[in-house]
Formats: sequence, structure tokens, C-alpha cells
Amino acid sequence: MSTEELRLNVEKALEEIRPFLQSDGGDISLLSIEGDKLVKVQLEGACVGCSVNQMTLKSGVEMTIKKYAPQIEQVINIEA
Repeated sequence: MSTEELRLNVEKALEEIRPFLQSDGGDISLLSIEGDKLVKVQLEGACVGCSVNQMTLKSGVEMTIKKYAPQIEQVINIEA
């Protein structure tokens, strides 16, 4: 999978999970993909400071991204 295909697959994954975040007043942006293994995102809106955002990041966002791009090893949130 090329770097561009990887980015497109990660974006597809974020599009899948975005409605769930938006229903709670939040959102997510892709900041970067490093070494084709690490995805950096930024949780936005109500997700910032939410007590369950780490659980959302791991069980929701990371799991969905890995479904589309299995080579991704980690997803981290970069706070604004």
C-alpha cells in the first residue's frame, strides 16, 4: 500500500467514526501519518477534556483505522 493509499484508507476510517463523535459534539482531524505505522490525530470539540476520550481513541478510532490500514501500530491524540 502506497503512502497515498494509506492516507486515503485512514481518512475513510475517520469518516466512518466521525458521525459517532459528532453526535456527542466532538470531531477528529488527521494531523499526520509517520513511518506508515503511527497516526497522529486531534480530537476536537466536546472530545477535548472528555474523561473517556482515551477509551474512544483506542477502542473506537484506533480499531477502525486498523480495520482499513492493518499496518498502523498506534494512534495518538495531539492536544491543541
